[in-house]
Amino acid sequence: MQALITLGSFLLTLGVLVSFHEFGHFLAARACGVRVLRFAIGFGKPLFTYRASNQTEWVLASIPLGGYVKLLDGRDRNQVIRQNDQKDAFDHKPLWQRSLIVAAGPFANFFLAILLFSVIYVSGVPQLPAVLQSPPENSLAYQLGVSQGDRVLGWQELSSDVAPIAGEFKAVPSWNFLRWNLMDALTGNTGFALELEDSGGGHLIKSFKAEDLPRMRPNEDPMKALGLLPIATPLNQWQELKLNPLDASVLAAQRVWLITKVSVRLMLGMLTGQASLKQLGGPLSIADMAGKSVQVGWQPFLAFLALISISIGMLNLLPFPMLDGGQLLYDAWELVAGKRISVSVQEQLQKVGFLLLISLSLLALFNDLQRYFSS
Repeated sequence: MQALITLGSFLLTLGVLVSFHEFGHFLAARACGVRVLRFAIGFGKPLFTYRASNQTEWVLASIPLGGYVKLLDGRDRNQVIRQNDQKDAFDHKPLWQRSLIVAAGPFANFFLAILLFSVIYVSGVPQLPAVLQSPPENSLAYQLGVSQGDRVLGWQELSSDVAPIAGEFKAVPSWNFLRWNLMDALTGNTGFALELEDSGGGHLIKSFKAEDLPRMRPNEDPMKALGLLPIATPLNQWQELKLNPLDASVLAAQRVWLITKVSVRLMLGMLTGQASLKQLGGPLSIADMAGKSVQVGWQPFLAFLALISISIGMLNLLPFPMLDGGQLLYDAWELVAGKRISVSVQEQLQKVGFLLLISLSLLALFNDLQRYFSS
């Protein structure tokens, strides 16, 4: 039963996120006057096909592991385009429209994440309070005098050599809110100040200077080095976060932007050695987390979908051939050089991109298998 839940959750996750990504391409293409030949969910033999009046073929295929949108495009050697249809072809559109169509897929994923977080905040979600446990003796928080039971009331980003300003602190509604801001500060090496309330009701301000922050290192928990960790509070003492639709949308957009910033820095950290490549997860990790989150409740599952949607958006913006980011890189070359990269060169670069993606996928799968057999 557990395996069926995990598999079903994984397929649902993949189906929703890929469909939304491809729907972004579809809407942008239609808005720019490009004919969409096929919108497919899955690969392999079609199980269901519907041809709309605009000649778009909607397909549900037998292998539910992805999807694609096929456009009328003169670069496709398998397409023969009549002269009077060229105005509807992707490759005959202006550069800005082609770039818009390509970028619409990843940005649809970011929009979906905002939508999912908004639904969670509107419905009301319990949040772990930002009450701190006693910091380790060798941590920065210990040196600054943070104590067991201190509650974080406010957060303020600090520029170099600038003292915190009273009245400029942003309210901290939960540990989750604080955690992402801490990760933003650590990955961006930015100082910050915390407004605390101690167990006796007194108010304190603690400044964490950028030069004193612990550096991100592979296989080390940065929160432990910082010394800011939450107390395990019983669920009945958690605080509900419930917002109106407008405030929920604003907070959701801020959360997606913050998660994206932190994730980009962590990805760059893998290239520089500041973050471990072992953190890279593949399909087994996604399936496992999907199964666990859906069993906890619909809100954790939506939050999981939002996080994976952000990851898919970021992944597709990487400047690799075969990804949307690779096509945007071609567009940037065209903008600077004033001419397009030839189809033959693009085909060779596609092969390189394919090898890079296969290598990345195998590494992620290897990490998944290591976690599975070591657990």
